Amino acid sequence: MVLIDTSGWVEFFNGNEATQQLNELIESNTICTNNLILTELLPPILHQQESELKHLMLSINRLPMSVDWSEIIRMQHKNITHGINNIGITDMIIMQNALQHNVEIFTFNQDLHLIADIHGLEIYKAMF
Repeated sequence: MVLIDTSGWVEFFNGNEATQQLNELIESNTICTNNLILTELLPPILHQQESELKHLMLSINRLPMSVDWSEIIRMQHKNITHGINNIGITDMIIMQNALQHNVEIFTFNQDLHLIADIHGLEIYKAMF
């Protein structure tokens, strides 16, 4: 399974060629999302009255979320010890969710790319 984060979806919707392989992941039903990502994506989709897209997004497999705040604090501390400050809590929660479920993440989020190796986060590498 591959967790597609908000930045991955935004780039996909905008037609970024770097997201071409996302079509294959969708067709093979190997993608997933979570409620936090949907919370970021659905309001503009609803605002634009894209009801078919809303139903498609809601049909994607969802990873259960259980935020371990102590772990988030530990991970943020680890970021700071590596000289990396100001990683958003939303990014930390999405990363924690991917790690908890041992899934790769499809992302264009530079913060997640920056801290992936520190925490053992697997970033999906598109094969072109």
